Amino acid sequence: MSSAISQIKLFSGSSHPQLAQMISQRLRIPLAKAYISSTPSGESKIKIIESVRDYDVYILNTGAGEINTSLMELCIMIHACKIASARRVTAIIPHFMYARQDKKDKSRAPITAKLVANMLREAGCDHVITMDLHASQIQGFFDVPVDKWMRDNLNIEDCIIVSPDAGGAKRATSIADKLNVDFALFHKERKKASEIARMVLVGTVRGKIAVLVDDMADTCGTLGLAAKRLLEEGATKVYAIVTHGILSGPALQVIKDSGLEKLVVTNTIPQQANCEGCDKIEVVDVSLVLAEVIRRSHFGESVYSTDVYRRNCKEALILL
Repeated sequence: MSSAISQIKLFSGSSHPQLAQMISQRLRIPLAKAYISSTPSGESKIKIIESVRDYDVYILNTGAGEINTSLMELCIMIHACKIASARRVTAIIPHFMYARQDKKDKSRAPITAKLVANMLREAGCDHVITMDLHASQIQGFFDVPVDKWMRDNLNIEDCIIVSPDAGGAKRATSIADKLNVDFALFHKERKKASEIARMVLVGTVRGKIAVLVDDMADTCGTLGLAAKRLLEEGATKVYAIVTHGILSGPALQVIKDSGLEKLVVTNTIPQQANCEGCDKIEVVDVSLVLAEVIRRSHFGESVYSTDVYRRNCKEALILL
């Protein structure tokens, strides 16, 4: 371990300690120790066990399980490290809490994602590392694991990238351009906010392997309906690749009953229980991506050049 990397402290909240451990192994540093508990009244109680003075501190907690508990743990840990004289504190939030509440879509509606950002800033957070925010203009590092999984598992020449809605068109076209394949999208007409009246496909998928891409899968109603429509339109097979597999409510049953060959998700959220409940789910590990982003952030390098990432990530980690 180089002396520069030894100036990093990586802490984990309670939401996804497995991912934090995998990142620490990639960076070849021990996971820093913190005591996390809750009082009988339900308050989060945090104690940072080791010194963080003049260290570059990274704290991982993701939007999984008890979301509000995860958020408060993260804010308290940031604050604890900041007042303990950490040089810089970076929050690693693979699945950003309240990411879907990112705009004022009706009168008196809160912009909760902005509130979360303000909370992190007031706690003392200097930077945030996240993946594939819900806002379509910010794609994070989603194309890196998608690109690799498709090249390893599918015949790219036979594929077409499909967005399940117009809002994800930018994401779909970005990935399609990188893979040099066609893309299509669905236009959704809704009866009400949670009920889709019909989905109109824009583009041709006949004779192609259709790959649906999205930022998150929650109840999977849209993905299940899109898969059926794609098969009706002549797609030979349908896969879905999403960054955040929330998979709540009837999601697992919807996946089983859909025409999907596989639902590929990343481990920004713990997926062990979901994999045990549905054999169509496959998990892509993003710890390498996040470890490389931490390394680049620590050394002041650009974290946005995915082409450089593909060429140098393995070599860079070996040199740590």
